[in-house]
Amino acid sequence: MRDKVRIALDAMGGDHGAAVILPGADISLTRHPDIEYLLFGNRAAIDPVLDGLPRLKAKSKVVHTEVAIRMDDKPSQALRYGRWKSSMWLAIDAVKKGEADVVVSAGNTGALMAMARFNLKMKEGIERPAIAALWPTLKGESVVLDVGASIGADEADLINLAVMGGAMARVLFDIDRPTVGLLNIGVEEVKGLEQVREAGRILREGQFSHFDYHGFVEGDDIGKGVVDVVVTEGFAGNIALKTAEGTAHQLASYLRAAMNRTWAARLGYLFARQAFRTLREKMDPRKSNGGVFLGLNGVVIKSHGGSDAEGTAAAIDMGYDMVRYELLTKIGESMTRDLKVGTSALSASGAGS
Repeated sequence: MRDKVRIALDAMGGDHGAAVILPGADISLTRHPDIEYLLFGNRAAIDPVLDGLPRLKAKSKVVHTEVAIRMDDKPSQALRYGRWKSSMWLAIDAVKKGEADVVVSAGNTGALMAMARFNLKMKEGIERPAIAALWPTLKGESVVLDVGASIGADEADLINLAVMGGAMARVLFDIDRPTVGLLNIGVEEVKGLEQVREAGRILREGQFSHFDYHGFVEGDDIGKGVVDVVVTEGFAGNIALKTAEGTAHQLASYLRAAMNRTWAARLGYLFARQAFRTLREKMDPRKSNGGVFLGLNGVVIKSHGGSDAEGTAAAIDMGYDMVRYELLTKIGESMTRDLKVGTSALSASGAGS
């Protein structure tokens, strides 16, 4: 086991930059004292915050750059002006060079995907990366992917997502054969887009060694925990993720308003506050912040751009766990055979060609 985990942090990423990223890093450091940070960004923004966080400052090295990727940049723009010199690129490059074990960024998702793919390259058999998120459910947690790395997917992409998601669930949840479902507008086999139906057929008929195909699942099945892995393309996955986060905030607002409406409600809250505290913790989207870019030759964690310090810490914690327990290596080992099964099944059906 490693004696330390080196985290490359894009300190300029997200909606708030260093003012939120660094306090989040400090929170994660309290939970994992063996972390060492490489902080990439503009010293003028980093140093004043770092001076107020002496514990973090002692465990960090700052790499100065004046170039930061904007949240509204197109990936092509970000690559043109940010390659070799932006905080996002340099953080990714640190992983490629072996100077860091994992990169964490709350920056522009498209730019992060493009730079990570360009710099770290894809694993053999994977055409494009996917963001896999851990989703709280009534039964525990599920892996949901893709939640925003790329838009659109044909049957070959969906099968790759199923293989990657199944491998991740197998390692994270310690399940020998996790169940995998395809997100669709209905559970009937005749429903949905042609590529989803075709992917479902191949997954149903294929002899995959490390997961069991459940079939189609609908949006309300995600939170029920019907399957261990929910597979969808990035457009639908990102909408589902943002809808769930928004609903959690909405319900929390309703609860606060109801508890403050009358003295009787406030009194009732005092008697039931432990139950409400538990509910609030389960609904808190910050707890599950952080998505893993699967399919790359390196560990890349995407934090939500609007995350606060606690959310940032959760994303860093995820990166820490991926490295500390060598999860990426184990996921890769689990993927190898099933990728070959999927490729053979696609070739036999003439799909994806």
